[in-house]
Amino acid sequence: MIAPNAELSINRQCALLGVARSSFYHRPQAEPAEELDLLARLDRIFTDHPVYGSRRLQVALGREGMGVGRRRIRRLMKKLGICAVRPKPHTSKPNHQHKIYPYLLRAKVIDRPNQVWSTDITYSAPRPGWSGAYIGTQRRKEELNECLALCCEGA
Repeated sequence: MIAPNAELSINRQCALLGVARSSFYHRPQAEPAEELDLLARLDRIFTDHPVYGSRRLQVALGREGMGVGRRRIRRLMKKLGICAVRPKPHTSKPNHQHKIYPYLLRAKVIDRPNQVWSTDITYSAPRPGWSGAYIGTQRRKEELNECLALCCEGA
């Protein structure tokens, strides 16, 4: 692309291509063996534990006898294209294609027991090897509150 022995100067050729002149002279160096070893270890640990971020990877490498700074680990994670598996922001955004059900109790006067019931099913992440759901039923405050927790082995 850039010819050193052309009629145009290197400065003019770089300007025409939109390339910094220092980039023309830069010669990339090979990765050091220590860096390649560290990248391999990070990849192995992250493959075993995909929820680990830079802080936990730093602790895991420390257990293996490699003292590495967290910012260096973050840089190498970017280089490897990895990031911790975690809930991302805006996970509760509604899908606009789903039907929105009307709130039927807005204009209703609740004046006697057992007139309105409420139910909620909440999922909470159980221990590994367990599957769980929490089903709660609540009537009025004076009435009986029933809660049923179902836990089954297996997942």
